[in-house]
Amino acid sequence: MPITVKNLLSLAVLVLATGASAASASASASASDPRDQQVRERIRAVMQQYDIPGMVVAITEQGQHRFYSVGQATRAPATAVSADTLFEVGSVSKTFTATLAAVAHIEGHLQLQDSVGKYVPSLAGSAFGQLPLLALATHTTGGLPLQVPDSIGSNEQLLSYLSAWHPEQAPGSYRTYSNISIGVLGVIAAQTLAQPYDHALVQNIFKPLGMQHSFIEVPASQQRFYAFGYTRDNREVRVNPGVLATEAYGVKTSARDMLRFVDANLGRIDPHSVLGRAIAMTHSGYYRAGPFTQALIWEQYPSSAPLTALVAGNAGEVITQGLPVTAINPPQPAPAASWINKTGSTSGFGAYVAFMPARQKGIVILANKNYPNEARVRLAYALLN
Repeated sequence: MPITVKNLLSLAVLVLATGASAASASASASASDPRDQQVRERIRAVMQQYDIPGMVVAITEQGQHRFYSVGQATRAPATAVSADTLFEVGSVSKTFTATLAAVAHIEGHLQLQDSVGKYVPSLAGSAFGQLPLLALATHTTGGLPLQVPDSIGSNEQLLSYLSAWHPEQAPGSYRTYSNISIGVLGVIAAQTLAQPYDHALVQNIFKPLGMQHSFIEVPASQQRFYAFGYTRDNREVRVNPGVLATEAYGVKTSARDMLRFVDANLGRIDPHSVLGRAIAMTHSGYYRAGPFTQALIWEQYPSSAPLTALVAGNAGEVITQGLPVTAINPPQPAPAASWINKTGSTSGFGAYVAFMPARQKGIVILANKNYPNEARVRLAYALLN
């Protein structure tokens, strides 16, 4: 039988049906259950291969949560990870920015077909100012770099850079992954909502979903939960703030909170509410890009896609080299039988989120070391089997 998302997910029930409370693995997973032990062994094998200090894996099925916490949030002093440990989720933050922009769209504060220049008048006459906001949310601007250039240290310098920028490809013809594009979208969305970005995120997404331990800036009262990330040579590190970092990769959150967000993306929220409609909007497919369909930041695959397709679509070169795209006109809602995912990294952390609406299942993998995206995808498959 070929290895597909559908086949593996049919086996996931064996792990999830053991039924446990939403707590860390040491409390929620039965030490005597061989299936739970196999899950922990899979996690430990990846941790050993990539020298990862700590990892928390969270699985949701039909709204029932299960957590596996292995290793350390900090090595010195040794502190165990838990479902409430705060991790940097890197570019998974972009899914929150896209959702916030969708909220602003639904409430009539902005329209994704509008040009950037409508909301940033100083860019109105530039090539960047002519881009539709949709291009910022789908990485189809035509050739922005992955990172904000090191020479840019202020918003004024960023505006000057964007005023002089010109696309390498025709906008809408090529997917070029960029922190700049989604970062600018986040700035515009917050501006139209008349709130600082972090406040807009709390009021429009975190608070409605009960995500009480999710932050841009971790407050002093929560620092004890904040893991240290570790570099390849095992130096402690945390993300350095920079221009557009907040909007592009700034969220710190826990596995417990992330499952609340995954559940909302699985439709376990009032579909008629502004947030419910905004989340559904982020799943719509706008471009076909290699093995996946590009939604608003999220990437979607058919649930029958083989593991090789998921690995290929999440490979590092897809981020660094880009892909030609074909527009989907009109945009299509995500089929229920989809695998929708997003990876995220900072210098010391690695995250992966995937969910399958038709099967009401999802997984969150958070680690305090940056390791290959392909390994995260393969681990998710293994844990669901």
